Amino acid sequence: MTNHDEAAAVRPLTLAWVSRHLEAGERIVRTEALHGGITAEMRRLTIGTRDGGTRDLVLRSFVDPFSVGHAEDWLNREAGALALLTGTGVPAPGLVAVDPTAAHGEYPSLLMTHLAGRAVLDDEGLETRVPLLARQLVAIHALRPAERPREYVALTTADTVVVPKGADAAVWAAAIDVIRRPAPPYEGRFLHRDFQPGNVLFDVPPARPAGARITGVIDWAATSWGPADLDVAHCSTNLALLHGQAWGLRFAAAYEEAGGVLAEAASERLYWQVRDGLACSEEVQQVARPWREAGRTELTTRAVGERLDAYVTALMDALG
Repeated sequence: MTNHDEAAAVRPLTLAWVSRHLEAGERIVRTEALHGGITAEMRRLTIGTRDGGTRDLVLRSFVDPFSVGHAEDWLNREAGALALLTGTGVPAPGLVAVDPTAAHGEYPSLLMTHLAGRAVLDDEGLETRVPLLARQLVAIHALRPAERPREYVALTTADTVVVPKGADAAVWAAAIDVIRRPAPPYEGRFLHRDFQPGNVLFDVPPARPAGARITGVIDWAATSWGPADLDVAHCSTNLALLHGQAWGLRFAAAYEEAGGVLAEAASERLYWQVRDGLACSEEVQQVARPWREAGRTELTTRAVGERLDAYVTALMDALG
């Protein structure tokens, strides 16, 4: 086996575990570290096949102490979601094997098929990609699994919000008051729970961004049951931070144009939008890092914090 770089090296026990799940006569010929993950190490494994060709798999391993403590739950949920999504038409990876407690390798891990395409975080071509994102999310929310995933978990509280430096304290105090209220009633839907441009793969023809198409949706570890508004709000926040507040404010309309149904009352929609925006306040640094690694070097922690402030302010202006 040859490694693309030292960071891509797979530990011996994990390597043996992966090898046990290959077809007869196959072997790992190359490993490559994939960038963009916040909580897990991701590697692409190139597998040499018996006929002399190759195929790719992806290995997700949780290695840092905080993530390892959550890994069993996250990996079991992702494995369950990938099994459920098989044959649904939603382009998700196929499950190959899962070792949620590191019984067979050095770290809790999941092995899955590799999907073509790449995450696209550039501003160019966004007007084409946003409707595609919206249609894909409508399709995910249309799934009706025989066994529902667990109820969604809110990712922030009024007491844990981090107000960005230089933000208008009165605006943020009003936003925090919004999420002190009980959550509005909702009709449950199958949620991805981290649906955003970094977890959607595109094929974009060279020099023709308008010909983009979605090839995959990845990272199903937080799959939940809850309001469609919550997934829409999460994608909206990410669009606002990546591309400016106007795109965040437009995504809900794109979702409805694609056939999605959101809460009837504007105040209820804004509750979920504000809740997700405030949840992001606690992890601006973690969110910004993989975006910079992907080439958006201007998205410093400070710049992303300023965009979050502008977005939350725009949401509160809409609340009136």
